[in-house]
This record gives sequence, C-alpha cells and structure tokens, in this order.
Amino acid sequence: MKQVAVFGMGYVGCVTAACLSQDGHSVIGVDIDADKVAEVNAGKAPISERGLDELMQQQVASGRLRATGDTAQAVRESDIALIAVGTPSTEDGAVTVHILEKVIADIGTALRASPKPYHVVVRSTLLPGLLETRMREVLEQALGRPLRSDVVLCNNPEFLREGSALKDYYHPPYVLVGAESDAAAQPIIDLYHAVDSKKFVTDSRTAALVKYACNAFHAVKVTFANEIGSVAKAMGADGHEVMKLVCEDSKLNISTAYMRPGFAFGGSCLPKDLRAISRFAEHEALRLNMLSSVLPSNESHLKRALKMVRDTGQKKVGLVGLSFKNGTDDLRESPMVEMVETLTGWGYSVKIYDPNVMLGRLRGRNLSYIDRTLPHLAQMLVEETGTLLDHADVLLLCTDVANDFDWNAAHHGRVLDLRADLARPLAAASAKINSGEAADAASAARVAVA
Repeated sequence: MKQVAVFGMGYVGCVTAACLSQDGHSVIGVDIDADKVAEVNAGKAPISERGLDELMQQQVASGRLRATGDTAQAVRESDIALIAVGTPSTEDGAVTVHILEKVIADIGTALRASPKPYHVVVRSTLLPGLLETRMREVLEQALGRPLRSDVVLCNNPEFLREGSALKDYYHPPYVLVGAESDAAAQPIIDLYHAVDSKKFVTDSRTAALVKYACNAFHAVKVTFANEIGSVAKAMGADGHEVMKLVCEDSKLNISTAYMRPGFAFGGSCLPKDLRAISRFAEHEALRLNMLSSVLPSNESHLKRALKMVRDTGQKKVGLVGLSFKNGTDDLRESPMVEMVETLTGWGYSVKIYDPNVMLGRLRGRNLSYIDRTLPHLAQMLVEETGTLLDHADVLLLCTDVANDFDWNAAHHGRVLDLRADLARPLAAASAKINSGEAADAASAARVAVA
C-alpha cells in the first residue's frame, strides 16, 4: 500500500482521497482552506457528492484518511503527491495555472529540505506542454537542481463526472498515466489496483490532450444531437427517434470507425449530404454552427497537406491512391483529385499510382467529374510502382492502396504519409515508417498495462 498526499480538497481531490483510502492506501489531504481541512478531519465531505459523506466518515474513522494545511508535513508523510487543484479559465479562455505552480513549488521546497524519492503527479486538467515546460521549471527551481530519476513529474488525468464520481472512479473508461517511462508510471498504476478498467501509459503531452479530446468530443456529441434535433423539428421528423436509431449502429456510428486522425474525407455521399442539410437549414433560417463548419474544416486539412508538399521544395510528386478510399474507383469529390488539380495548377509534375482506377472503366458521373477536374489524368496514371518511384522526388501516401508496398524502403526521397503525418509531431512525421504500419504509428501510445 502507498503513502499518498492529495492536494486540493475539491470534487476530484476529495473523491480521489476517499477512494484511495478505501482501497487501503494511507492518504493525507492537503488544502489551504482551514475549514475544508477541519471538515475532512471530522469525517465530512467539503463538497456535495452522492455517497461521499458516508465514505469519508468511514475512512477517517479507519485512520487511513486525514487532512492538513501543512505541505511540508504532507510531503514528509507520503511518497506520492496527487495534485487536484483548479485550473479555471481566464476571461480570454486561457488556463489559470498559478495555483498549480504554487503547489508544485511548495512540494519542491519541501523535498529540497528533506530529499527523498518522490512522485509529483498532476491530476488537474492542464494543456499539453505546460507540465513539461513551466511546471518542470517551477519544480526544478524549488528543488534547486534539475530533475533526476529520484523525483518524477508526470500526469494522471481524471475522468470523473459530478453526481456519479464514486462510480466513475471505480469504473472509468481507463486509467491513464503520462510519464517518461513505464517504470516511472508503475507506482501510479499501482494506486489503482482496485479500479476495474484497463491501465494505459503514454507520454505526458498525449495524456494531457486525451482529457481535452474527451471533453471536446462530449461537447461535440451534445451539439450534434441538438442540431439534428433542430433539423428534425423543421422537417417534421422526431429528433429523439432519429438519434435513437443513429445510436443503434455500433458498427460505424457509436464505434471506433472514422476515429483515426488522417486526411480529408471525400466521396459521393458525405460532402453531398452535408451540403444538403446545411442548405436546408439556411432556407429554414436554422443556425447549425457545427454541421455547417464540417466542410470548411475538411478543406483546411487539404490545405495543410498542400503546404506540407510545398514546404519540401520538390516539384516532382508521386501520389499513391487517387480515389477517395482504397477498394473503389469512385473519384467524385476525392480530396486527392483536388490535390492533384491544385498541384498541377502550381506547375508541379504529378504521377499517380492507384490500381483501382482504370480510365477505360469509369462511367457516368464518375467519368464526367474527372473529365471536368482532371482532363489529363491519362497522362498522370502509372501502372507500375517502379515508374512512380523513378519520377517522384516526394511521395504522398494517400490511401491504404499504399499498404501493399514498402514505399519508404524503396523511395530515395521524402515520403509524406497523409494518413498519419497531419496528426504526428514533426520529428515523428519525418521518420520513415513502413506504410502498412501507418494506422498504428498514428496513435503511438506507449503501452497498455493490464
């Protein structure tokens, strides 16, 4: 069992402290508010949360949970600090970090006076980069030295909802720790031995952004349902029934499908249907801010990809995959078609490899679309990978057509994997990765701990 100090006796801190104590750890809560400290020591929860009063009363009575306002005492009597103080927004939306900085500085000062191995774990919601730069600097200044392996700074985002926090603590989507190594994360993972979920370790920037991504996704889901409800009402449909049936689809809708950062979407359905809903909303004077922003957002991914190509300084481009996805020859509104159209307009020399696309077999609207947008496509298509490699100074992997060949090993120049590189840090994006591993490389969480 661990000796743990929990800084901040708010919603997250109180729930975390009480549950850790219930699981057998020795826990000391820390807060600058003397009234909160007194309430905890009296076995009362300073906040209103279902079931928390009873749990805190039990744990204080057991002797495993207590509280103090003395940081130095808390650090002396613990091996791990979980920091759960507030990081509220400023008027311009920025994150307020001065409270967190003060706590980390006080912990560092206590460790400077009484050196020992220690884990400083930020549970507060903090934007990626702040822990690794500002908070590390604050801790090192307080310690009077650079961080070494004896003092670990990492993060452990929480996924608790007010009103169901105790249930969420023991049944979260997962336990997530952001640390420099599995060994550094293991003491934090061990805290949650009674928690029924998978445990994941990744880098601290990724861990921090996961929390923001989850909350943003929840907000997107609420907004999406509300906008579909508005459209349904205007169309005379039942919005609740629509969304109920949408949620019945666990293959594509409520699933991992389409949830991998990659390139822009296209095809004959998604752009067309988004435009139709947006046009109807305009006619009915409905304001669908989110749905109407989807196509412009999609276009921005294409522009980012074009900038990546332009930044290489190379004018001879090879494209792997032209249809909007692998396994089809449908070129309608494929972002790759628009990319080729733009690049040729800029004076680039482009060759394309896509075994799914054969000009002689294109028919109907598919043929008329390509005749309008890429009338010289026949001169760009190549049938052999060697021909593409001989031509290209920069190679663009656009669809999973690329999975059938090791382009990185065969190509002498730059390879941009648009299925992953738009969401990958610069250093990782420039590294050569086998094309068949693109999906895994796009989400490089280090390991799952069972």
